[in-house]
Amino acid sequence: MTEDAHTFHHGFASVLLATATTDGHPTASYAPYLSDEQPLLFYIFISELAEHTGNLLQNPKASLLFIDNEAESGSLFARKRITYSCKVEAISRDQLIFDTLLDRFEARHGSTMALLRTFQDFHLFRLTPTKASYVRGFGDAFEFDLN
Repeated sequence: MTEDAHTFHHGFASVLLATATTDGHPTASYAPYLSDEQPLLFYIFISELAEHTGNLLQNPKASLLFIDNEAESGSLFARKRITYSCKVEAISRDQLIFDTLLDRFEARHGSTMALLRTFQDFHLFRLTPTKASYVRGFGDAFEFDLN
């Protein structure tokens, strides 16, 4: 993957999230996220009250979209963006990495995390990209197999 594709998500605090129900009904939403670079991994911490959480627990696949702001784009038809297809796994509260990741969430996203982490209906997920589609503009697009 090119360096600019690999680092494009750094400018975002949240990610657009696409999930599907077990019968294939799509759901679009968003979530604040964390990432690790080597290997490339994303993490989200989301509530059971949100449809996407149930979707991920039942159908552990997701698509992530990072896209330039409309106001900063030269053309609405060619906004710079990267989409990741991901396999998803839940990280349980008894795993050692759970508290470490929530500490990182709090450092990045602020004190609201101190409250959210106490809510038992919130789940931490690891999203591992398997492929990526990166568009820099018209005729300037790349596909990457990340397996």
